[in-house]
Amino acid sequence: MNKKWISELALLFVAFVWGATFVVVQDAIQTVPPFSFNAVRFGLAGIFLLAVYMIKKRNRMAAVMPSVISGIVLGSCLFIGYTFQTVGLLYTTPSKAGFITGLSVVMVPLLAVLFLKKRPRLLSVIGSIAAALGLYLLAVKGAAALSAGDLLVFICTFGFAFHIILTDRFTKHVSVLLVTAVQVLSVSVFSFAGAIWTENWRNALSSHELFRPNLVFALSVTAFLATAAAFFIQTIAQRYTSPTRVAIILTMEPVFAALTSFVWLQERLSITAAAGCLLIFTGMVLSELPNLFHFKKGFFSESRSKG
Repeated sequence: MNKKWISELALLFVAFVWGATFVVVQDAIQTVPPFSFNAVRFGLAGIFLLAVYMIKKRNRMAAVMPSVISGIVLGSCLFIGYTFQTVGLLYTTPSKAGFITGLSVVMVPLLAVLFLKKRPRLLSVIGSIAAALGLYLLAVKGAAALSAGDLLVFICTFGFAFHIILTDRFTKHVSVLLVTAVQVLSVSVFSFAGAIWTENWRNALSSHELFRPNLVFALSVTAFLATAAAFFIQTIAQRYTSPTRVAIILTMEPVFAALTSFVWLQERLSITAAAGCLLIFTGMVLSELPNLFHFKKGFFSESRSKG
């Protein structure tokens, strides 16, 4: 099995982890507000990754500064995504927010053309559209009209889409471990600033709150598995696959969230939601099929991957 397939299977695992831990996060933010929770979650993950980097450090000092700068930029993109999604959720429904956030699957191939000059394959474009339609069926069939919250969540999609695009650009000649550590710590710092500004952070981050058993479990799972491991896997995997495929594979997150909710909470999937899951899966499969309509200079022919 070549590196490309291993990377894409690893990204599928990331989507599974994020989807499976959705219920855990949802329960945790009932105890600690979102900015405070993310400050601790990303802080623990960043400290862990930085400690691992210092222990295993093999890079010359010349490689440190590019890694740090790349990490701060990527962390800023992640923070924009998480912030506008969180604030938007105050004014819209979780289902609509999930669909709008998933629109990054359509935005990534467009941004890849503009910023990376990478033209997506025809089947990848079809896969993106199928995944977006699947997200619609899964999340917002019959939902109300657009609201101000929907616009805020739409802004968050730019943060997540640019995170995928810039990860592809930044991770070629830097320390993946250090870049991941810095971007995660950046989200923690920015989230802590948001907590100071908008939340009762002293109460939220008190030992009485932080050492509740359900919160200790949530922070342990999300910090080390859904943050440290997941973002490290995503960062290194993008060396061997395209941004478009990354976006499509990660749309499996709500599918895994729906499936784990069904298993753990006995939430039933409607026929429409099941069809949405099937469309998302179909979009992922299409993006992996050989390009049957390859045009060397056409709009939909993707430049050769790293090889």
